[in-house]
Amino acid sequence: MLRVGAKRVLGTTSLGVRVSARLYHERVVDHYDNPRNVGSFDKNDPSVGTGLVGAPACGDVMKLQIKVDDKTGKIVDARFKTFGCGSAIASSSVATEWVKGKQMEEVLSIKNTEIAKHLSLPPVKLHCSMLAEDAIKAAVKDYEAKRAKATASGEAATEETAATA
Repeated sequence: MLRVGAKRVLGTTSLGVRVSARLYHERVVDHYDNPRNVGSFDKNDPSVGTGLVGAPACGDVMKLQIKVDDKTGKIVDARFKTFGCGSAIASSSVATEWVKGKQMEEVLSIKNTEIAKHLSLPPVKLHCSMLAEDAIKAAVKDYEAKRAKATASGEAATEETAATA
């Protein structure tokens, strides 16, 4: 029994072969231990776009929200809530940092490969960076849909007022 316990602690197999433990890159650990921009905005706020994405294979779910200055089109703030592994949380945290202060068109060019490279994610964790990219795109799409709806309803109200005058 003691031999089995020692093998588990030392990371060796029954054949005496040493098995190395998988370690996360320091950036992943930093964003996991000290996530940036955790929280949420009011999803009904017309200046907020919400992206909610998930990966059924692993159970990760990511909600990323952006707050946009309507006049400039610049993302002034971002928040996230993620249920998932350390790599998913770190990818969300990095994504919120990267989108803040950028124009909407700019953030659509952020690719999962850039996030994965920045965090040094192993191939088995690439889906986490893919979720972050998808969440950014979904948040932008939601914001644009809200804006189009508000513009359409504003035009309809203007036409109604003009017709009654």
